[in-house]
Amino acid sequence: MCADQPARQRIDKWLFFARIAKSRTLAQEWITAGHVAVNGDKVRRPSAEVRVGDRLEVVNQTRNTVLIVRAPGETRRPYEEAKLLYDDLSPPREKVTRFEQATREPGAGRPEKRERRQIERLRNRFGDDA
Repeated sequence: MCADQPARQRIDKWLFFARIAKSRTLAQEWITAGHVAVNGDKVRRPSAEVRVGDRLEVVNQTRNTVLIVRAPGETRRPYEEAKLLYDDLSPPREKVTRFEQATREPGAGRPEKRERRQIERLRNRFGDDA
């Protein structure tokens, strides 16, 4: 970047360089889907630019991330170097035990063996041959 121009960068590149998104394509999908906001305004164009001091809010399936841009990225670097590009203001994650992680709510996900047998009994009772 030139010293005479303000430090600006495309938002999709910055998310990729800062290791927030695994790829630029994924970052572009998040942006066009409306999952990224800059200074409180949703951004719909991957070509939108971010500047030093901007506040980014990235909402994805696993976590809501709030970041303050500290520097533009040059290339994708290791995590320890990439985290120098931003200040993370995200709320702390909840600690989940391994048991809580392994259990599921009844009826959620794929049926277990017992549930499959119950489904089969219902189908046979009502004459479904599927």
